Amino acid sequence: MTKEPTNIVWHHATVTRARREAMNNHKAVNLWFTGLSGSGKSTLAHAVEERLHQLGCRTFVFDGDNVRHGLCSDLGFSVEDRSENIRRIGEMVNLFLQAGIIALTAFISPLKNDREKVQTIIGSDNFLEIHCACSLEICEQRDVKGLYKKARAGIIKNYTGISSPYEAPENPVLRLDSGSVPLEECVAQVISCLQKKQVI
Repeated sequence: MTKEPTNIVWHHATVTRARREAMNNHKAVNLWFTGLSGSGKSTLAHAVEERLHQLGCRTFVFDGDNVRHGLCSDLGFSVEDRSENIRRIGEMVNLFLQAGIIALTAFISPLKNDREKVQTIIGSDNFLEIHCACSLEICEQRDVKGLYKKARAGIIKNYTGISSPYEAPENPVLRLDSGSVPLEECVAQVISCLQKKQVI
């Protein structure tokens, strides 16, 4: 459990999020891509970032594997460690939002409670949940790392979709059929969503 900080006061800078957003000519927001391993979360997040970059937006992608090489390298894959992993990401995203950046996060984040904690950290208005709704069958067919095969053989424990649950979002801002809809069309739907919400 995280300890409450003592003798620490948040410093309020004169350069605010609003001023940074005005300079960037777009709002800061978090696009939270969630789904099973192999559902296309990272591929979609990076493709959306490329499109946003072409539009002149300031962006950053947080990818599950990449984050575990540094910020969360001390964590395992128990339920507790996975929850702490998501909490840390939420806190990091919050800082990026204050910097006026569109933060794209691609994490399995299988538990509804953990995703709700992120909303609490960054504010529900900043949290745009995007469900990459790809069937387990297709995800296993895409299993280039062989992780599902190892999970089915019992070599990998607590693997989402096999030996650990995935709680699909109930009301995501977008639910994309990333198993059959072309990547370009999924990107277009995300960009359209950001335009309708006047983020960009």
